[in-house]
Amino acid sequence: MTERQKQVRETEKAIKYIKERFAANLAKNLNLERISAPLFVTSDSGLNDNLNGVERVVSFDIKNIGGLSAEVVQSLAKWKRWALNEYGFEVGEGLYTDMNAIRRDDYVDITHSIYVDQWDWEKVISKEQRNEEFLKDTVRKIVAAIADTNDSLAEIGQKKIEICREVKFITTQELEDMYPELDSHARENEITKKYKTVFIMQIGDTLKSGKKHDGRAPDYDDWKLNGDIFVWHEKLGMGLELSSMGIRVDKQALLEQLEKARCLDRKHLPFHSMLLEDKLPLTMGGGIGQSRLCMMLLQKQHVGEVQASIWPEEMRKETLEKGIYLL
Repeated sequence: MTERQKQVRETEKAIKYIKERFAANLAKNLNLERISAPLFVTSDSGLNDNLNGVERVVSFDIKNIGGLSAEVVQSLAKWKRWALNEYGFEVGEGLYTDMNAIRRDDYVDITHSIYVDQWDWEKVISKEQRNEEFLKDTVRKIVAAIADTNDSLAEIGQKKIEICREVKFITTQELEDMYPELDSHARENEITKKYKTVFIMQIGDTLKSGKKHDGRAPDYDDWKLNGDIFVWHEKLGMGLELSSMGIRVDKQALLEQLEKARCLDRKHLPFHSMLLEDKLPLTMGGGIGQSRLCMMLLQKQHVGEVQASIWPEEMRKETLEKGIYLL
């Protein structure tokens, strides 16, 4: 066995350990149970995540069902809320699942791939819990699950890294005010470099500058009650986004955001109609990148070291010259 082969197999064992341990920690901290989830949904269901509204979905027709059109999910943000209602989850209970997606328009680099693997989670909340403090408390529980997983790496002979359990909370507007000369990506890096673990809140709406920090679909997160978790990746010298999450839209937030996004026509889709008719529970949820988390905890320098995907040949050559082997 060559040294490279040995390294790959040790990495694979560590990936398996991290995924199993973190899922258990997350489920315990948020009171979640694992369920099965779809790889694709029908195009007319309104259940697929539109992300920023410009990404092309991977779609296909189903020959044996009259040519019905289906789409590979881009995330399960809306499907999970439907599932909580369908499966009878109560307030305080939630679900998590392994989500796999193909995002054909994602820009391939050291942290992005066209293949997305993440833990998607969702839980039922009460009307009184639709507030910023409850959101922050949930973020702290997720960060604790990450840090606890990191602390247990010694069980498999892996060296743990430094992870700050204390979370810095900051809104996108506060971040723009702090670094007006920087773009949103550079702001994320600066604040994460300073505080190590950061939750950047209120993503999707327009800032005072007239720009958006980042895009968010108008029909799942409430733009006033959402955000991204960033952790400082020491080896890469950058803030690595591990999770996008938030309290989901209620009837009022859905209508306001659909109007802002100029897509009020969506309210007639099955999912949106159920929400507007109060047939869906109030929820919060998010996605946590599986490969991203492994990349962070194992201090890998490319996401391709912890997931099998397709990479430009030139990228493979460049990384191999640096001693980085892409799966």
